[in-house]
Amino acid sequence: MIIKRIQQAEARCQAAFRRIDEIEMHNTERVLTAMQQHQIAARHFAPTTGYGYDDIGRDTLEKLFATLFGTEAGIVRPQIASGTHALALCLFGLLRPGDGLLSVTGKPYDTLDDVIGLNGSSPGSLRELGVTYNQVELATNGKIDIQTVRQALAANPNIRAIAVQRSRGYSLRPSLMPQDVAPLSEFLKREHPNVVTMVDNCYGEFVCEKEPTHFGADICVGSLIKNPGGGLAPTGGYIVGREDLIVRISYRLTAPGIGREVGSYAGSYQPFYQGLFVAPHVVAQALKTAVLAAAVFQDLGMQTTPSAEEERSDIIQALTLGTPERLIAFCRGIQAASPIDSMALPEPWDMPGYQHPVIMAAGTFVSGASIELSADAPMREPYVAYLQGGLTYGHGKLAVQKTLEGMVEKGLIK
Repeated sequence: MIIKRIQQAEARCQAAFRRIDEIEMHNTERVLTAMQQHQIAARHFAPTTGYGYDDIGRDTLEKLFATLFGTEAGIVRPQIASGTHALALCLFGLLRPGDGLLSVTGKPYDTLDDVIGLNGSSPGSLRELGVTYNQVELATNGKIDIQTVRQALAANPNIRAIAVQRSRGYSLRPSLMPQDVAPLSEFLKREHPNVVTMVDNCYGEFVCEKEPTHFGADICVGSLIKNPGGGLAPTGGYIVGREDLIVRISYRLTAPGIGREVGSYAGSYQPFYQGLFVAPHVVAQALKTAVLAAAVFQDLGMQTTPSAEEERSDIIQALTLGTPERLIAFCRGIQAASPIDSMALPEPWDMPGYQHPVIMAAGTFVSGASIELSADAPMREPYVAYLQGGLTYGHGKLAVQKTLEGMVEKGLIK
């Protein structure tokens, strides 16, 4: 019965799957062309030690990312521990005491609370350093509300950076398409040219044919253990954008006057290059998994965001399960279907950086890699599971089947 339900849902997904295949082909060609343009060869994989001066593998990887994102420069480093770390580097590199930060997509992802200082003057936070923070919500149509942004800038002339979170995070708002940044960028360049637009691009790379920097964003930030690492990058993050901004940020990465000139890596750079090459395909597999999950749970009468039929801007699939029991059972089903740590039993816990207990299912080869099949959720109403990743569609399909089996066994669905 469960297999039949999945097959019926899968049949309804074929048009969405064809759209995903077309985008995959476009982005594969884009990556291949960029790698050929930069003449990537085996010498770029060689490890380095010490200061890492003239590290051709590191420097060329950064040029490659800049090319793919249509920017002047980039920082791509294994030393960047996470997407939050990359965002913090940008914020502390760009903002000074007395400056203001404005989020135009509502409250950012929970892990930025302590970076900004939303919970008080956290040690080392922007707030402790004298940086002010404000936020405005998206318009009712799910787009950036330019008029409200204009009012916020008029109210605080010290705003120097605007943060845009492309993905929904732990909310049910729609994720932004890359082109949704264009009206904001045009407005700022026309009326506030000294204000920087920084986009948190996590979960969004290669989902569409272009990235936010192609539509005027000054800075784009992400993690290599999400989309652009293709499931092969073992760690790291990236920052791409205007040269002058990248220089400022690089001084925060290392030290003023040193910037991007140093930073060795004793492991091979091959996983970063190879991961980037397969990233369009892996992202397509993750998207197909998300579409199937949406279709299956829609058939069960549950709210899914986005729906199986909608165009997508990121790999995250929000499934409103309605009860804590369903949420826990869903995450345990994903864990049980994992190739790694399938025997583990996820439990909600107080995870650093989050404001509610969080349950996480992540049986991944790379610890915490969101491009591999995983699910997580804060334990709060309306009990929404956030599913992402899947290195292969076949694995994603089997995992959806496993979650249904567990929920039926417990009498949580029929």
